[in-house]
Amino acid sequence: MTTLKRTAKPRARHTHPYPLPRQLAPDEARILDYWRSLLRGAAAIPFADDLKLTDIPDLKARLFMLDAFERPERFRFALVGSSLAADGLCGTFLDEARLPRPFEFLASQCAATVECGAPTFYRHDVERPYTRLLLPLWAEGRIATLLGALDRA
Repeated sequence: MTTLKRTAKPRARHTHPYPLPRQLAPDEARILDYWRSLLRGAAAIPFADDLKLTDIPDLKARLFMLDAFERPERFRFALVGSSLAADGLCGTFLDEARLPRPFEFLASQCAATVECGAPTFYRHDVERPYTRLLLPLWAEGRIATLLGALDRA
């Protein structure tokens, strides 16, 4: 009689599609630190009403904010910093616009940020490199706002 030895199946490893790098550019690190400073108690995500862009005025030109909606999941530009060369995007839903550079793959990064409920990072290395950091903010019982920061490498 042959006995079969049971072995544990290896767990599937999920890879985060937009992981934070080990080291951020100084301004991105500052924005991430600011976002973390907004956390209340044991909360994992800061509340949107605690965000005050006046706390980081020298970075405002490179920041953008998106409203996040569910059912259906959609994202809309609420603020676009003046140095992002994206005139006319405020109030526009991502799925209704041809997004100019530096907003490649923004919709999928937004969805990943909401799904994981944590900061995400995108690096664009082709032609005029840049990096993009997205930070979730809580309101109305869900992630309702995303704060984005752009750093041109």
